[in-house]
Amino acid sequence: MSVAYQIVDVLIAGVVAGLSAFVLSAITPRFSVTIGVILASMYYFSRNPWGSQSGDDLNRRIDDLYDRYLPF
Repeated sequence: MSVAYQIVDVLIAGVVAGLSAFVLSAITPRFSVTIGVILASMYYFSRNPWGSQSGDDLNRRIDDLYDRYLPF
């Protein structure tokens, strides 16, 4: 996995955290940021597992999507 893919993963995780915190702030204002960070972490670490081989098929599909749309 290239550094560019990891940068895009971090940006997507940031968008997930920001949007979920914004949406959840109307429902649970005290925990919206915490839940947003948890959701972003779930995305990032499921995408970049430490020593785990589970999820390889989904990661290959995401990598194919990145290959199709990223210029680098």
